[in-house]
Amino acid sequence: MDQKELWSLIEKSREFDDQAEWLTELLAEKEVEEVVEFEFLFQELMNASYNSRLWGAAFVLMGGCSDDAFDYFRGWLIGQGEVVFNKVLKDPEFLAEYINEDNLDDEGYPQNEELLSVGLDAYTLIKTGDIEWDDNIHDELLEALDKKGLQPVNDIEFDWEEDDLENLFPVLWERFGEDPLG
Repeated sequence: MDQKELWSLIEKSREFDDQAEWLTELLAEKEVEEVVEFEFLFQELMNASYNSRLWGAAFVLMGGCSDDAFDYFRGWLIGQGEVVFNKVLKDPEFLAEYINEDNLDDEGYPQNEELLSVGLDAYTLIKTGDIEWDDNIHDELLEALDKKGLQPVNDIEFDWEEDDLENLFPVLWERFGEDPLG
Protein backbone atom coordinates (compact mmCIF):
# COMPACT_ATOMS: atom_id res chain seq x y z
CA MET A 1 0.00 0.00 0.00
CA ASP A 2 1.23 3.46 -0.81
CA GLN A 3 0.05 6.92 0.17
CA LYS A 4 -2.12 7.19 -2.95
CA GLU A 5 -3.99 4.02 -1.98
CA LEU A 6 -4.35 5.15 1.64
CA TRP A 7 -5.94 8.41 0.51
CA SER A 8 -8.18 6.52 -1.90
CA LEU A 9 -9.41 4.34 0.98
CA ILE A 10 -9.97 7.38 3.18
CA GLU A 11 -11.95 9.05 0.40
CA LYS A 12 -14.09 5.95 -0.15
CA SER A 13 -14.65 5.56 3.61
CA ARG A 14 -16.23 9.02 3.74
CA GLU A 15 -19.28 7.55 1.99
CA PHE A 16 -20.12 5.46 5.06
CA ASP A 17 -21.78 6.48 8.33
CA ASP A 18 -19.06 4.74 10.33
CA GLN A 19 -15.86 5.57 8.49
CA ALA A 20 -13.61 3.72 10.94
CA GLU A 21 -15.72 0.56 10.97
CA TRP A 22 -15.77 0.39 7.18
CA LEU A 23 -12.00 0.88 6.96
CA THR A 24 -11.35 -1.70 9.69
CA GLU A 25 -13.48 -4.33 7.96
CA LEU A 26 -11.89 -3.63 4.59
CA LEU A 27 -8.34 -3.75 5.94
CA ALA A 28 -9.05 -6.95 7.88
CA GLU A 29 -9.64 -8.65 4.51
CA LYS A 30 -6.14 -7.72 3.35
CA GLU A 31 -2.75 -9.21 4.10
CA VAL A 32 -1.13 -8.32 7.42
CA GLU A 33 1.66 -6.43 5.66
CA GLU A 34 -0.87 -4.15 3.95
CA VAL A 35 -2.42 -3.35 7.33
CA VAL A 36 1.03 -2.55 8.73
CA GLU A 37 1.68 -0.32 5.74
CA PHE A 38 -1.67 1.46 6.22
CA GLU A 39 -0.88 2.08 9.88
CA PHE A 40 2.64 3.25 9.03
CA LEU A 41 1.32 5.77 6.50
CA PHE A 42 -1.48 6.85 8.84
CA GLN A 43 1.02 7.47 11.65
CA GLU A 44 3.21 9.47 9.29
CA LEU A 45 0.20 11.72 8.61
CA MET A 46 -0.46 12.01 12.35
CA ASN A 47 3.18 13.00 12.84
CA ALA A 48 3.09 15.51 9.97
CA SER A 49 0.05 17.19 11.50
CA TYR A 50 1.54 17.37 15.00
CA ASN A 51 2.54 21.01 15.02
CA SER A 52 2.02 24.10 17.11
CA ARG A 53 0.18 26.14 14.48
CA LEU A 54 -2.43 23.45 13.83
CA TRP A 55 -2.89 22.92 17.57
CA GLY A 56 -3.53 26.65 17.94
CA ALA A 57 -6.19 26.51 15.22
CA ALA A 58 -7.85 23.53 16.92
CA PHE A 59 -7.75 25.45 20.20
CA VAL A 60 -9.68 28.33 18.60
CA LEU A 61 -12.21 25.99 16.97
CA MET A 62 -13.07 24.16 20.15
CA GLY A 63 -12.42 26.82 22.75
CA GLY A 64 -9.52 24.77 24.10
CA CYS A 65 -7.76 21.59 23.03
CA SER A 66 -6.19 18.92 25.25
CA ASP A 67 -3.57 16.42 24.05
CA ASP A 68 -6.26 13.79 23.42
CA ALA A 69 -8.60 16.25 21.72
CA PHE A 70 -5.75 17.27 19.40
CA ASP A 71 -5.16 13.61 18.50
CA TYR A 72 -8.88 13.15 17.76
CA PHE A 73 -8.89 16.39 15.76
CA ARG A 74 -5.99 15.17 13.62
CA GLY A 75 -7.81 11.85 13.11
CA TRP A 76 -10.82 13.85 11.93
CA LEU A 77 -8.60 15.95 9.65
CA ILE A 78 -7.09 12.87 8.00
CA GLY A 79 -10.61 11.48 7.64
CA GLN A 80 -11.60 14.53 5.59
CA GLY A 81 -9.33 13.39 2.76
CA GLU A 82 -6.08 14.40 1.13
CA VAL A 83 -7.17 17.74 -0.36
CA VAL A 84 -8.59 19.11 2.89
CA PHE A 85 -5.70 17.68 4.94
CA ASN A 86 -3.10 19.38 2.77
CA LYS A 87 -5.01 22.68 2.58
CA VAL A 88 -5.37 22.82 6.36
CA LEU A 89 -1.71 21.95 6.96
CA LYS A 90 -0.73 24.73 4.58
CA ASP A 91 -3.26 27.22 6.00
CA PRO A 92 -5.25 26.28 9.11
CA GLU A 93 -7.50 29.28 8.48
CA PHE A 94 -9.09 27.21 5.68
CA LEU A 95 -11.00 25.45 8.48
CA ALA A 96 -13.20 28.56 8.89
CA GLU A 97 -14.43 28.05 5.33
CA TYR A 98 -14.54 24.24 5.42
CA ILE A 99 -16.22 23.34 8.70
CA ASN A 100 -19.98 22.85 8.71
CA GLU A 101 -22.41 20.65 10.61
CA ASP A 102 -22.17 17.92 7.94
CA ASN A 103 -18.50 17.21 8.62
CA LEU A 104 -18.51 17.32 12.43
CA ASP A 105 -19.14 14.46 14.87
CA ASP A 106 -22.46 13.94 16.66
CA GLU A 107 -21.45 16.35 19.44
CA GLY A 108 -20.53 19.06 16.95
CA TYR A 109 -16.75 18.70 17.15
CA PRO A 110 -14.12 18.12 14.45
CA GLN A 111 -12.97 14.86 16.05
CA ASN A 112 -12.67 11.24 14.98
CA GLU A 113 -11.17 9.15 17.78
CA GLU A 114 -12.19 5.86 16.17
CA LEU A 115 -10.10 6.51 13.06
CA LEU A 116 -6.97 6.45 15.23
CA SER A 117 -7.38 2.73 15.98
CA VAL A 118 -8.33 1.43 12.52
CA GLY A 119 -4.90 -0.08 11.79
CA LEU A 120 -4.56 -1.74 15.19
CA ASP A 121 -8.15 -2.99 15.11
CA ALA A 122 -7.72 -4.52 11.64
CA TYR A 123 -4.38 -6.04 12.63
CA THR A 124 -5.90 -7.50 15.82
CA LEU A 125 -8.92 -8.80 13.91
CA ILE A 126 -6.66 -10.64 11.47
CA LYS A 127 -4.51 -12.08 14.25
CA THR A 128 -7.16 -13.01 16.82
CA GLY A 129 -10.57 -12.90 15.13
CA ASP A 130 -11.86 -9.95 17.18
CA ILE A 131 -10.82 -6.41 18.07
CA GLU A 132 -10.43 -6.84 21.83
CA TRP A 133 -7.31 -5.19 23.21
CA ASP A 134 -4.31 -7.51 23.32
CA ASP A 135 -1.00 -6.22 24.69
CA ASN A 136 1.03 -8.75 22.71
CA ILE A 137 -0.68 -7.89 19.41
CA HIS A 138 -0.25 -4.17 20.10
CA ASP A 139 3.46 -4.68 20.83
CA GLU A 140 3.80 -6.82 17.69
CA LEU A 141 2.32 -4.04 15.55
CA LEU A 142 4.56 -1.43 17.18
CA GLU A 143 7.58 -3.62 16.45
CA ALA A 144 6.51 -3.99 12.81
CA LEU A 145 6.12 -0.20 12.52
CA ASP A 146 9.53 0.30 14.11
CA LYS A 147 11.09 -2.10 11.59
CA LYS A 148 9.52 -0.08 8.78
CA GLY A 149 11.24 3.00 10.19
CA LEU A 150 8.38 4.91 11.79
CA GLN A 151 9.94 7.84 13.57
CA PRO A 152 8.63 8.97 16.94
CA VAL A 153 6.99 12.36 16.89
CA ASN A 154 8.96 15.22 18.42
CA ASP A 155 7.56 17.28 21.25
CA ILE A 156 5.92 20.52 20.19
CA GLU A 157 7.36 23.82 21.23
CA PHE A 158 4.35 26.10 21.24
CA ASP A 159 4.95 29.34 19.40
CA TRP A 160 1.76 30.91 20.75
CA GLU A 161 0.03 31.79 23.97
CA GLU A 162 -3.75 31.70 24.27
CA ASP A 163 -3.82 35.52 24.09
CA ASP A 164 -2.04 35.38 20.68
CA LEU A 165 -4.65 33.22 18.94
CA GLU A 166 -6.98 36.04 17.89
CA ASN A 167 -4.12 37.70 15.98
CA LEU A 168 -2.63 34.46 14.65
CA PHE A 169 -5.96 33.19 13.28
CA PRO A 170 -8.15 36.22 12.56
CA VAL A 171 -10.49 34.37 10.19
CA LEU A 172 -10.95 31.40 12.54
CA TRP A 173 -11.29 33.75 15.49
CA GLU A 174 -14.03 35.76 13.80
CA ARG A 175 -16.08 32.61 13.21
CA PHE A 176 -15.25 30.55 16.33
CA GLY A 177 -13.37 32.71 18.86
CA GLU A 178 -16.42 33.86 20.80
CA ASP A 179 -18.60 30.88 19.85
CA PRO A 180 -16.44 27.72 19.66
CA LEU A 181 -17.74 24.39 18.44
CA GLY A 182 -19.42 21.87 20.66
